Amino acid sequence: MTTEREENAATPGAADPAGAPADDVEKLRALLEEEHAKAQSYMQSWQRSAADFVNYKRRVEDERSETARLASAALIINLLPLVDDLDRALQNVDTHLAGLTWVDGIRLIYRKFQALLEMIGVQEIEADGQAFDPAQHEAVSQGPGEENKVIAVVQKGYRLGDRVIRPAMVVVGQGG
Repeated sequence: MTTEREENAATPGAADPAGAPADDVEKLRALLEEEHAKAQSYMQSWQRSAADFVNYKRRVEDERSETARLASAALIINLLPLVDDLDRALQNVDTHLAGLTWVDGIRLIYRKFQALLEMIGVQEIEADGQAFDPAQHEAVSQGPGEENKVIAVVQKGYRLGDRVIRPAMVVVGQGG
């Protein structure tokens, strides 16, 4: 003797204990698996898109700051000849003019230029007596002195942050 439940389980298309046909349950499970896979795919795509957007925002911000830095560097490069001229003028002031107020005024203007450059991150490249470094110095001639050492500075060099915006023009010792 078989029970009704055993007979239903033995016949194809019979209902499972919950009352749904077995084929329908399998189809629903397959459909559920398929939809779950789609959901996972959509989630991964969304995560990639979110990461791409974060990277895009960072790249745009980096480009914006680099553009501002380059604009500052261009302005600084154009101001450096003024600073050089003021420096040369103050170094060559005649001794009987040294105490005059207009000379002191020019000296104050020069100091303000230097303070402004320091405030925006410009630093003078130390050169006199240093070992010659082609990344920071530009050799314009050689002279008697310690080999590969800077013996004189023809024009000061400057750096903005860690980037050289104008190398120092120097005279390098040739030995002997």
